Amino acid sequence: QLVESGGGLVQPGGSLRLSCTASGFTLDYYVIGWFRQAPGKEREGIVCISNGDGITYLLDSVKGRFTVSKDNAENTAWLQMNSLKPEDTAVYYCAAGLPVCSQGAMDYWGKGTPVTVSS
Repeated sequence: QLVESGGGLVQPGGSLRLSCTASGFTLDYYVIGWFRQAPGKEREGIVCISNGDGITYLLDSVKGRFTVSKDNAENTAWLQMNSLKPEDTAVYYCAAGLPVCSQGAMDYWGKGTPVTVSS
């Protein structure tokens, strides 16, 4: 099971830190992905961190603003989001799977946490 938290309402330019905690399995064995789905749009990939700590960005628009990290001891991953824009408004999901950073490879999904960027 994956559980996300940390979403909410934030003003443009603000920051949020999303967390993703796993139970029942070890996150370190998997590629961990962050995805989002904006209203009326398809879910898209944002960034992944591999079991070797390699980071792959799937979305150019978040490079330099979003960073991913994990703590194996806590079985938790985080998505730090800075300089948020209204177009970042979406439900954010974490997922875990193998062997690559893609939605189709993810075996475990959280239920999502909503992020709203608005003044």
